[in-house]
Amino acid sequence: MKITMVIPTYWGRRKSEGGRKSDAIYDHPTPLDENGTLGRLLESLSILDNKKFNLVILGVSTAEDIQEEVEKKVSKIIKSKSPCIQTQLFSVSNLKIIHNYLNGKNLDSFIPLLQLKGYPNVRNMCLFLPHLFDSEVVVLIDDDEVFEDSKFMNKVQEFIGEKRKNESILAVAGYYINPDNDFYLNKESHPWMTYWNKNDCMNRAFKKIIDKEPRLKETPFAFGGNLVIHRKLFTKVPFDPHITRGEDIDFLINSRMFGYKIYLDNQLSIKHLAPPKTHPAWCQMREDIMRFIFQRKKLDCQKPAPRMVKVKSEELDPYPGEFLKEDLKEHIFKSNQMLAIDYLSCGDEEGARECMNNISIAKTMAELQINPFKNLLILQKKWKDLMDLFSSEKTAKEVCNLLCIDRK
Repeated sequence: MKITMVIPTYWGRRKSEGGRKSDAIYDHPTPLDENGTLGRLLESLSILDNKKFNLVILGVSTAEDIQEEVEKKVSKIIKSKSPCIQTQLFSVSNLKIIHNYLNGKNLDSFIPLLQLKGYPNVRNMCLFLPHLFDSEVVVLIDDDEVFEDSKFMNKVQEFIGEKRKNESILAVAGYYINPDNDFYLNKESHPWMTYWNKNDCMNRAFKKIIDKEPRLKETPFAFGGNLVIHRKLFTKVPFDPHITRGEDIDFLINSRMFGYKIYLDNQLSIKHLAPPKTHPAWCQMREDIMRFIFQRKKLDCQKPAPRMVKVKSEELDPYPGEFLKEDLKEHIFKSNQMLAIDYLSCGDEEGARECMNNISIAKTMAELQINPFKNLLILQKKWKDLMDLFSSEKTAKEVCNLLCIDRK
C-alpha cells in the first residue's frame, strides 16, 4: 500500500508589515520573519515506527508577492530539520508547471481545480498530488501538530481499504489531543453563547464518538488535520471550493451524499498545538455563520439523483447537525444580539456593529439564489474527469518528469 502524507503550511508577510486587505485569510499563518511550527512537526516524525510513506509539504502564501520568499523559507526549514522521510516541497513554482502543462494540452478548464489559495483548494491539492504520485492512500496532517504516538502510521493502515458488512472503509478520521492531554474543548463559556454554544455541542459529539466504543464507528464530524482517505474516494469526491471554512466537515457531507461513509478511529490521535486565534468573537462567529448557512442550503437543495444518498441534518447530530436545522436563523439573531450587548457594555461600538452586520450577512446569504447541491454535482464530475486524466500512466509520468519527481 503506497501512502503519501501531505502537510500544508501557511505563511504570511513579515510581522512588521502586517496584512493587507487583498491577502488570503487563514487562521494563523506564520510571519516570514518567524520560524513557525513546521520544524517542530518535522522533528516529531522521528518517533514513528513505520516510516514507509512519502511526505509532501505544501507551501501556501497569503499573497502572490511573497510566494517566492515563502518557497525559500519552507525549503530551508525542511533542509535544516532533516526529516527522516524523503520529503517533497510543492509550492507555487511547481503549480505553475502543472498549469502550463494543462494549457499546452488545451486542458485549461481543469486549472481552477488546482489552486493554492483558500482552505478547500489547498485540501484538494492534498488529494491531487498523492494521485499524481500513484498513491493508494493519503494522510492529511496540519503543521501545528506533533506526533506522540509511535504507532500512528500502523494505525493509519489498520482499517483503510478494508471491507466491513459489504462496505469498504475509504475514509478514517482521527482526532486532536489538546495541550491539556485531553480531546475536549476546554474553553470558557459566556452568556452570549446561550444560543451559539458550539464548544459544548462539539464536546457532546466528542463524548459520543471519541469517548465510547467501538473503536471504529461512523462519525458526523472529521478533522482535516488528521484524516486518512483512500483513492477510491479521493478520486471521486473533492473538497468544495465554495465554502471558506469547515471544509473538512463539508467534505464528510459531500462524501455521504455520494454514498461514502467516514469512520472515526478513537485510537488515532495527534497532539494539536495551535497558536491562539487573534480574530475577535464576532469575526469567528461570522465564519461559522457563513459555513453553516452554506451547508444547510446544500442539504435543503438535495434532489434525487443516480447513485446519490439524501443526507439529513439529524444524521449529523449533535455536531454539526444542531447548527444545520430550521432554527439556525433564530440562533444567529439571538446570539449576535447578546454578543452586541456585551460589546456595548465594554464600550466597543465597532464590535457591536459587526454583530449586527452578522445578522444582515446571514439574511443576505440565506436569500441568495444559489444551489450548492447542483454546484456540487458539477464540481464532482469535473473533479472525477481530472483524476481520470491523471490516472493515465503517460500523463502522470509526463508531469512528474516536468516536476523532476520520481513517481514511483
